[in-house]
Amino acid sequence: MVVASVLTVRSFTDDFEIIVGNDHSSDHTGAVLDELAQLYPQLKVLHHPKNLGYGGNLRSLFAQASKDWVFYTDGDAQYDVRELAVLVPEIRPHVDIVNGYKISRNDPINRVIVGRAYQHLMRWAFGLPIRDVDCDFRLIRRKCFTTVALESRDGTLPVEMVKKFHDAGFKFAEVPVNHFHRVYGRSQFFNPRRLLRVVKDLSKLWVKLVWHKQGQTTAKAHEPDRI
Repeated sequence: MVVASVLTVRSFTDDFEIIVGNDHSSDHTGAVLDELAQLYPQLKVLHHPKNLGYGGNLRSLFAQASKDWVFYTDGDAQYDVRELAVLVPEIRPHVDIVNGYKISRNDPINRVIVGRAYQHLMRWAFGLPIRDVDCDFRLIRRKCFTTVALESRDGTLPVEMVKKFHDAGFKFAEVPVNHFHRVYGRSQFFNPRRLLRVVKDLSKLWVKLVWHKQGQTTAKAHEPDRI
């Protein structure tokens, strides 16, 4: 995936960086990433001494980003990083986030049903402006992260991020992307204990962001694009 990232981004610009988080992996992921970093000077590897969780890991990566635009996706190969090519043309002065949405979810039927229900519920409960909040295939202006403070350490981060960006006045564009069968790792979301935790975390997030309207801010005027 790192190699595909390098080849893809080079077709748009020579000024880029790739940041990968090793969130306290118990296998040889860290060693492999360090070897790749020797081959690709654009690659930065963050080794976390303890597991930060999904949201904590992403926040640490966002904090290290130094370019004007930040693209992120998961490392389980359910998205093809080369499809960044369909997001880039949507970069315009009035667009701050280019968000992918799954053309068709390539998961077992139970996950498809739960995922669809989740999308509708999140859009309704949080007033989200996009159709697919859990499509982690996004291109974001870095100033979004300097304007909005993210706090979630778990899988609620995408909801918090989209909600806060929207409330801050940042503008979204949406692009369809492919979703593939999971090749690497195993989802921790679809088990009773995890689902109960997600419900609890989302409830707390709703009370904070919707009921108490905490964390709202106003986006600054757009600056000229620098790709």
